[in-house]
Amino acid sequence: MVFVAGGFFVVIWQFQNREWRGYQRLYFERTGQPVDIRMREVVPAMTGQPERCVTCHMGLVEISAAHPVESFGCISCHGGDGFALQSEQAHQGLRGGKNPSVMLIVQANCGRGCHSGLNDDDQNHVDRVLRGLQGTYTGGITAVRFAFGAQPDEAPIYGVYEVTDEASTSATGITRLDAFPHNSEHPIDQQFAQNCLEAGCHLSAEPREAPYFYRSTGCAACHVIYENDGLYRGDDPTLPRDEPGHMARHQFTTAIPFYQCNHCHNRGNYSLRQMDFLLREDLPPVGPPISDQMPSEGRRLVEYYQPVGLFTLCEWELDCIECHTAYEIMGDGDIHPRKAEVQYTRCKTCHGTIEKLPDVVTVTEVHQFALRQANLNPYYDLQIGDMVIETERGELKGNIKLVEDKLVLTSQVDGKTYPVNPVVGTECGQKVDEQESRYCHECHAYQR
Repeated sequence: MVFVAGGFFVVIWQFQNREWRGYQRLYFERTGQPVDIRMREVVPAMTGQPERCVTCHMGLVEISAAHPVESFGCISCHGGDGFALQSEQAHQGLRGGKNPSVMLIVQANCGRGCHSGLNDDDQNHVDRVLRGLQGTYTGGITAVRFAFGAQPDEAPIYGVYEVTDEASTSATGITRLDAFPHNSEHPIDQQFAQNCLEAGCHLSAEPREAPYFYRSTGCAACHVIYENDGLYRGDDPTLPRDEPGHMARHQFTTAIPFYQCNHCHNRGNYSLRQMDFLLREDLPPVGPPISDQMPSEGRRLVEYYQPVGLFTLCEWELDCIECHTAYEIMGDGDIHPRKAEVQYTRCKTCHGTIEKLPDVVTVTEVHQFALRQANLNPYYDLQIGDMVIETERGELKGNIKLVEDKLVLTSQVDGKTYPVNPVVGTECGQKVDEQESRYCHECHAYQR
């Protein structure tokens, strides 16, 4: 009887371990490493509790140097049962599914003393994103509702979700937005919710399941890279490589390429008349296919820039994050009604005017935010004593340094360097009091 019971438990043990053993065999087959099939675990310093997630998720790279697995483990961010070896049991209680940074839980998950509620406002990323325009989408909501008579003026009333700010510090900041009324009887609210808020471009919306649209939501919408085909490129054997809709790799990054931004910003336009998203007619699936043999530079010009737009040479060559700062993109902590209040980087920020060079400051110990930004990016370095460009709102562009009396930009995406030429000493005829970038485009539009 003892032998029968023992055999029964052996069968159960073998069944429970068959899944992870299969994943490990696949991992070693893919990577060509010597086969070493065994249970693996880590004991993160934060909890002191063993976690066996890496038994299945071999080849899953560390999410970032700022979140080392030996300190954080997996459970502190993802939730779940870290000691279980069967996927169904291990994944019970996952926070946010595969993405713990979704907007619905980001405050409780990524905030809670890590990225929210700190004395240093520069580190309260979650607070800024929740109040920022990419999160609230209040500018788009307000414009549409006012245009179609759902509200009497352009005063912001709603965001994607309810949000408050009792300590607004800017002239245009507002104290509260109510959640968009999905139960509204006004026809424009119903149509707008269906056609725009669902599968839209704000940080709470799930993306369209189609090439060029694949991305995540919440913090990961920007900081976790998705390739245009939505296919996984890493070595985790639990993630299929032929199933679209997955991150390229399990990694946070601040080296955000332009095509990550374009998964939201440049696939077409919303039509107010039709209240629907209209795909670009020059790109597939509406337009003709693009040859796989086209060089990467040529694909960049065709795929990511609106054919009707005027762009300067630096806009063709550089990535979005070289111009748009963290506070422009993530928000400055206040709730703003429209993009014009938060987008302030202009051509003169880096190039100055005919009368004045751009503002340059020496980095000191007080510029901890800029120093942390450089530390998190693999492509540029910033040290105390460096001289860098300062924006009109006091942010440092730490990747644009004064080197031998000349400004040099180091790309945050690939480390390439570019000269930043000043306007002083040129024959520029732009009026000093007309320094919006659109005036620069009139003369400096670069034809592809």
